[in-house]
Amino acid sequence: MIAKAMLWLAAAWVSMHASASPLPVDASPTLQRIAQHQTITVGHRDNEVPFSYLVDGRPVGYAIDLCMAVAKRIGERLGGAPLDVHFVPVTPVNRFILLRKGEIDLECGVTTSTPERRQQAAFSYPHFLTATRYVALADNDMRTIADLAGRSVVSTTGTINIEQLNELNRTQGLNIAVMLSRSHDEAFAMVANGQATAFVMDDILLASLVTAAVSPQRFRISEEAISEPQPYGLMMPIEDAVFAEVVNEALYEHFQSGAIHTLYDQWFLQPIPPENRVIGLPMSAELAAILARPDAYAD
Repeated sequence: MIAKAMLWLAAAWVSMHASASPLPVDASPTLQRIAQHQTITVGHRDNEVPFSYLVDGRPVGYAIDLCMAVAKRIGERLGGAPLDVHFVPVTPVNRFILLRKGEIDLECGVTTSTPERRQQAAFSYPHFLTATRYVALADNDMRTIADLAGRSVVSTTGTINIEQLNELNRTQGLNIAVMLSRSHDEAFAMVANGQATAFVMDDILLASLVTAAVSPQRFRISEEAISEPQPYGLMMPIEDAVFAEVVNEALYEHFQSGAIHTLYDQWFLQPIPPENRVIGLPMSAELAAILARPDAYAD
């Protein structure tokens, strides 16, 4: 009971502190644009279940809900009127370009925060952890990195995973025939129909694709990971540190209030639209630790 009371008091203090301090609009070109038009522009993905995808033409998902919570909090601190949210579809190839050109204010998808990418964009506190693995047909009995040797392996253009695959191929001399796809769906289909032996991608996205397959038992995700777990974050303009701080304040409130756990359960443990399938991935202890103290993981 004492621990719960302390958590509530901490969340209440953060909320009151953020409410009392005016937003430094003049110091942030992004906030200026949002305040002027009373609109925040959010980049979304079309098919990154359960993070950011379309249902009946409308963006939904775990990352989308986080961005909506951020937009709601910014609107409250700008004077209380709800902001209009303008959604713009983005892809792994164009997401950094659209952010740099100011055509989106937030990218709400599955972009991994790495040191190299933080030279191009700002990232919020982490909201998920994922490692790179591969999926193959179960009949091929592939489980390790060594099992990729001499095989045709596909990954999606514009992702960190293709870079990791090329590095792995070069450093370990695996003689992999690396293939490129335009989308994760296309890459998964290439494995399903035998065009590629394996598809390298974030393990949570592979799990989502397998869950949605007509015959999930046909596929197996590798036991050995190609990378250490890496964080997803909301992506923001690199030249606007003030806006990044405001976004992180909103996320901190959301995390400390416990709302993030309800949100996680909704998208990873409960039936999700449109087919009411269940991802079935409990929150890891590592992610729970990050959400409890996100400031400790700030770059």
